[in-house]
Amino acid sequence: MTALAMGRAALREPRARLSPQAIGRAAVLALHDELVLSPKPGLVTLTSRGSHTDMDAHTFMRSLFALRAYFVQITDRGADGAPFEILEHCGRAAEARMLAATGGINTHRGAIFMLGLLCASAGALVSAGAPPHPTLLRRTLLDRWGEALAARSRRPSALPGGQAARRLGLRSASAEAALGFPVLFETAVPAVQRAQARGLAPREARLDTLFHVMAVLDDSNLAHRGGLDGLRLAQHAARDFLAKGGASRRGGLEAAEAIGARFVQRRLSPGGAADTLAATCWMHRIGALDAFPGRGDG
Repeated sequence: MTALAMGRAALREPRARLSPQAIGRAAVLALHDELVLSPKPGLVTLTSRGSHTDMDAHTFMRSLFALRAYFVQITDRGADGAPFEILEHCGRAAEARMLAATGGINTHRGAIFMLGLLCASAGALVSAGAPPHPTLLRRTLLDRWGEALAARSRRPSALPGGQAARRLGLRSASAEAALGFPVLFETAVPAVQRAQARGLAPREARLDTLFHVMAVLDDSNLAHRGGLDGLRLAQHAARDFLAKGGASRRGGLEAAEAIGARFVQRRLSPGGAADTLAATCWMHRIGALDAFPGRGDG
């Protein structure tokens, strides 16, 4: 059964169809959700540069404004059934706008790729009257653009993160996409559902989700900045944080701050995990994760 057929069968009650504008706006708001979350080890927040010397929250906000039209546009392209080459062209144009807005600083290249593909998948689903449930989003991504993504993942990357992943034998961002973002759908989404079952507040739920992703993702940004040792250090720190109770335990936020101090010393920044968290927030905002704690906040 195709993803669209599954989606039609999954509909249980009438609901307003999401517009491309709503899907695109949700992507920008999800990136803002990620930005304002704190404490995030090594990552930019409203009050910290994390491990970065060339960007801060103002840089991120300029980038977000520059990307507003992109997410709507790529959702439209997905609804139209555009081939991957068209989506890739949209992404490259968005990168150029981001770099122009930030003075050449890469704030959201990974999110342009990941959230762009997810928006295109959502556009394809809702244009056919299907709900953007996680299973359907993943199936649509693979049905529509999986072969092209697999071919892309085999091409040598010109980007530092992609080069680091290839050199170290890690799964690159392109390879992750070609598999239908397994860490997003198999790690982040279940982490959110467990957080909801435990009754966690939005801040703690999102932090725990971030750490769950950090624990397993071959984060090419970490690999580029800290090598394999840096990546493994970050993964071990995330697993230890969760094993001790995560963000909701007594002293959990302080423990996250302490991990952040270690990351800054090593210049480690889990940008791939941040993108995955933003994608999870986006699914919440478009109603794909009805059980996300604090639904409607922000």
